[in-house]
Amino acid sequence: MFGYVIVNEQELKIKDYKKYKGVYCGLCQTLKHQYGPFGQLCLNNDMTFMALLHMSLYEDETCSRERDYRCFLHPVKKIHIYENEHLEYAADMTLLLSYYLAQDHWRDDRRPEAFIQIHILRKKVRKICQTYPRQFRAVKNYVYRLEAAQRAGESDLDKLAGLTGTMLGEIFNRKNDIWAHMLKNVGFYLGKYIYIMDAYEDLEKDIKKGSFNPLIPLKSASDFEDQIFGILDMMMAECARAFEQLPLNMDVEILRNILYAGVWSKYMKVRSDRLKAEEVKDESL
Repeated sequence: MFGYVIVNEQELKIKDYKKYKGVYCGLCQTLKHQYGPFGQLCLNNDMTFMALLHMSLYEDETCSRERDYRCFLHPVKKIHIYENEHLEYAADMTLLLSYYLAQDHWRDDRRPEAFIQIHILRKKVRKICQTYPRQFRAVKNYVYRLEAAQRAGESDLDKLAGLTGTMLGEIFNRKNDIWAHMLKNVGFYLGKYIYIMDAYEDLEKDIKKGSFNPLIPLKSASDFEDQIFGILDMMMAECARAFEQLPLNMDVEILRNILYAGVWSKYMKVRSDRLKAEEVKDESL
């Protein structure tokens, strides 16, 4: 489900891209340090964005360490990475989400790799649940409510997307402090965007498999593509509104790049591929 909150490299300054990569690779190394090589496989851009947001908001309170690191996958050139408490929190949340996402994959598709992932992560996740009980309850309740809604054939897209939004809002609200409401709103609307984008990307696959997808009833509408874009645009507008209320201290241009341009990169690719596929299908008739 995750992996839609990405940076737009073409519209980012070189120094800003290096900073983003430093945070991304820093999260990767934090996952390795805290959870081993398997933890690195859970790395995603969404939690990188959250870490960068927290680093900007709590700059004065953050004790960041910087160092050069030679990555095994990119051994030629050293990478400048960051290490701090926000990346440690992002690593914990990455693992927590990956564990429950693996459970979802196992229930839906009986994927062997998901079964293995569940057993590898179980002990590690128990400690996270004890450290962050509020976030743990939010993720657990989300999984339970979403599964129940899907079994019941819930068709209200806003309600379904709102479940993801509520869960991600709690995760973005790390400290439950004076910025909690705004951080929750950023996570809430970003979570709704992610849920709808995931359904949009998987639509054709879910139709073929006969799997649940809330967009299936809407697909026959002549303005389907316009409807989806309008909904996604509304979600990101609300997300940006909450984001702009935060007193951010640094890397604002990187964060804006992600929210105003990066998140649309995957959407444009998925939409383009779908339209091309439909054109080929029409030509073959």
